[in-house]
Amino acid sequence: MSAAEPRAEQSGAMAIPTVTLHTSESEGTEQADPRANEVVFDLQDVSVAYFGRVAVEGVSLEVHRHGITALIGPSGCGKSTLLRIVAGLDTPTGGEVRLDGQTVRRPGADRGMVFQSYTLFPWLTVVENICFGLREKGMPQARQAEMAAHYVDKVGLRGFERHYPKMLSGGMQQRTAIARALANEPRILLLDEPFGALDNQTRALMQELLLSIWESERKTVLFVTHDIEEAIFMANRVLVMSARPGRIKAEVAVPLGHPRHYTVKTSPEFSALKAQLTEQIRVEALKAA
Repeated sequence: MSAAEPRAEQSGAMAIPTVTLHTSESEGTEQADPRANEVVFDLQDVSVAYFGRVAVEGVSLEVHRHGITALIGPSGCGKSTLLRIVAGLDTPTGGEVRLDGQTVRRPGADRGMVFQSYTLFPWLTVVENICFGLREKGMPQARQAEMAAHYVDKVGLRGFERHYPKMLSGGMQQRTAIARALANEPRILLLDEPFGALDNQTRALMQELLLSIWESERKTVLFVTHDIEEAIFMANRVLVMSARPGRIKAEVAVPLGHPRHYTVKTSPEFSALKAQLTEQIRVEALKAA
């Protein structure tokens, strides 16, 4: 199935048609990635039940190399649960997650995770937090310092290398967390509402920062968010989940070009996508209520 086609809800309901969009002018400047359709990991009929209640039911999806896939849906639909299963932090009740054809059973260095809550080690400085995984892998100190300096620059923290988390703003703490995840050079970056605790202005700046990093490094990203605008701005495709038990209700492509400037949020194409996804989420939120 093409990412541009709507996917019907896995329970058999009819999918809501996608809006036909025009691509942005900048898209023509992009070079096609010959491996863009390569599947990095996939979920096969994944279900999760807690204490006899089904939280996620029969989710199957594929995530392709170098793309950003956003997962949205009403509260309690199982978005974060799916992310944790991909990370190897939780185990599905049924089905499986496969990375390069191998079943995921535990966390691994090939997957980097950034959480909504600030998960830095408070007794370590910015540089020490970034180097934590590198040190655990036994990387030589000179190489650790080189990697840390590279990602300090990437996330705009030069001058704060020796600061401790308590000395940083929320946005700066998340910059450090993102740098720590990227420094381990994971194949897949998993983001669970990473900007949810930030104020609107800081959140917008962090979206632009992360997107610019992706545009230069092209990591494979699975991004969970409640924010529809954030999903559209960040992602190449958006997966909409139904109310509990969570299923994939629809798959919507985001054909907006790169580099993607924040002003795209005021474009007719962006507004059309936002209206479409808002209606889909509203329907599911009413069911959940």
